[in-house]
Amino acid sequence: MSISLKKYSLLFLIAFSLAGCELFDPVNDNHATSDRIYKDPSFAEGVLMAAYARIPTNNLSFNDVATDDAVSNNKLNDYLRMATGQWSSIFNPVSQWNNCIAGIQSLNQFITVIDTVNWKGSVPELNWMYTQRFKGEAHALRALFQYHLLVTVAGPGNNGQMLGIPIFDRFLNVQDNFNLPRATFEESIQRIYADIDKALEYLTMDDYRNINTASQLPAGYEHVSVVNYNIIFGQELNQRISARMVKALRARVALLNASPAFHNEPSLWEKAADYAGTALSEIGGLNGLDPAGHRFYLKSLVDALNVSAGTPIDQKEILWRSPVASSNAREQANFPPSLFGRGNVNPTQNLVDAFPAANGYPITQPESKYDPTKPYANRDPRLRLYIAYNGNTFSGKTITTGVGGGVDAKDSVETSTRTGYYLKKLLVEEVNLNPVAPTTQKHYEVHMRYTELFLIYAEAANEAWGPDGTGAWGYSVRDVIAAIRKRAGIAQPDAYLASIGTKEEMRKLIRNERRLELSFEGFRFWDLRRWKENLTKTAKGVNINRTGIMIIDVEPRVYNNEYMHYGPLPETEVVKYNALIQNQGW
Repeated sequence: MSISLKKYSLLFLIAFSLAGCELFDPVNDNHATSDRIYKDPSFAEGVLMAAYARIPTNNLSFNDVATDDAVSNNKLNDYLRMATGQWSSIFNPVSQWNNCIAGIQSLNQFITVIDTVNWKGSVPELNWMYTQRFKGEAHALRALFQYHLLVTVAGPGNNGQMLGIPIFDRFLNVQDNFNLPRATFEESIQRIYADIDKALEYLTMDDYRNINTASQLPAGYEHVSVVNYNIIFGQELNQRISARMVKALRARVALLNASPAFHNEPSLWEKAADYAGTALSEIGGLNGLDPAGHRFYLKSLVDALNVSAGTPIDQKEILWRSPVASSNAREQANFPPSLFGRGNVNPTQNLVDAFPAANGYPITQPESKYDPTKPYANRDPRLRLYIAYNGNTFSGKTITTGVGGGVDAKDSVETSTRTGYYLKKLLVEEVNLNPVAPTTQKHYEVHMRYTELFLIYAEAANEAWGPDGTGAWGYSVRDVIAAIRKRAGIAQPDAYLASIGTKEEMRKLIRNERRLELSFEGFRFWDLRRWKENLTKTAKGVNINRTGIMIIDVEPRVYNNEYMHYGPLPETEVVKYNALIQNQGW
């Protein structure tokens, strides 16, 4: 249910401000009041943790179902409804309005108390370091929420101006004015950059890690003890937002700003490439590409994580993730029905066709040697890894989606695939869903991957310098795409990549690699919009029977390319607050 800003603020103040109402003052009991924020450090930090709990990537959205990459066999799926014509300012499953503004409100309140709370008053050195870290985290998270909000609502307003987000730069009480206008898109971008810069003033180390000697203390901390430094900035904090993550966020913001839907200017593309290059330089640039990065979700790699050892072990691919937890909910939702799953997310033929041949050529080109009677033979190995197709294995079982496949066959039962394909990526095949003895496995959610940063660099550098320009970083777009495709298992030498000579050809390849590498991670819905690409490509599937293979239309994509590259503001907020301008078309 949608909760407006004022409702959120009211709920928040009811929780923390009962002490101000004499009629309801608790007597000699344990009711929490607003004063406790100032007196109880753990209670005050809870305001910050409330914002962490709202990070949009805490859960996978699978909004790919609203694109040409997937459909769902759940006819009540919100993204299915969006894709088939129901997206509106009243029904908007991708909205982040309430969530992000509530997170920003929490952070604004937290910022007001950081210098007041007695975090560790008995040890002034610790108290000072707490304030430094908390200020860095709060500004970093506020930038993150502003970015996610901007992605969802930025667009040309009915006044003809490219608009961004309303800027909430302080905590608003119920008596305050919530009727704030949207800033321009450019003002919104600059506001996010300002919070990023502020965060980097306080988060002076790239990562939270223990140090051993005073010589390892960062600038500005020379006067503190190593023991105390490790308490505040040590490895136990390694899933809090850090300077390294903030630099990656800056590259994301710059990519959005440079994109065709907003500016598409060479200087902005160069800025995005440089910001991505800065973040990547700290892992050695192109040499830092994780050889297993495209398989980060596999059981063997997740099980190897160890954050409690003296030297924490994490995946080289993962820049920022959620804590590890055991579950099988994702598998329940998406395993094929023969493996006791509901088969909810069905990749499309559109996506399958985007995977090149094993030699790297698109299957539309004769050099690929693609055989439509054997469509899955000699293909990019990522196809077998990410998608369960007819004859592919899943949890050690051969999956048959054609005639004779039982419940796994296309359209056989309610939980069968509608396209002829099942999702494999992001699922742990070792999960057993048999009701007799179900098991769970370790999972985590990804907030940021290094492969995304490499793809940001590639996209921006191509627009700024062309396929072979390197800027100040020593490696080109061609170098990055070559490394990603080689890692994926494309046959070497990569003749197709070598044949690409223009920025336009490379742009097409970069966008396709981004589609494959980041599939089902929540990017394509927004990528199509910031690229201003056609949103109405019909989702296709495949029928396989004894007479052969037939590509079929499965589901239309009912969007309006005139205005739906930009999302709406909630209609309830526009009606309530006359200072808010709705985007054109909504």
